[in-house]
Amino acid sequence: MRSEVVKVIAIIIFAVPLALFFVYRPAPVIAGTSAGDPAVDYKAKCAACHTPGATKFFDPAKADDEHVQAVLKGRKGEKPPFMPGYGDKGMTEEGAKALVHYMKELRKAN
Repeated sequence: MRSEVVKVIAIIIFAVPLALFFVYRPAPVIAGTSAGDPAVDYKAKCAACHTPGATKFFDPAKADDEHVQAVLKGRKGEKPPFMPGYGDKGMTEEGAKALVHYMKELRKAN
């Protein structure tokens, strides 16, 4: 009987704080917000499709405004995966401009 009470107390001591940790975690920072770093955003969101050097699906000759709109609103290509829009995920126009500038610099380096 006493060992059962010890087990219940141990569960309460360890399980409750662990459950509270998962329930009350702070909200993650959305990439591309004003506090976002374009290099971090690119590596996290863009490099998988555009490659680490921004060599695929990116034409640096296009106007910045066209690229910014693609980042914010997304773009459908000939076949999936399509470019998702990040404007509804918290990216600002300034963040998108910084990201486009970063991609152009990456492209120049490669």
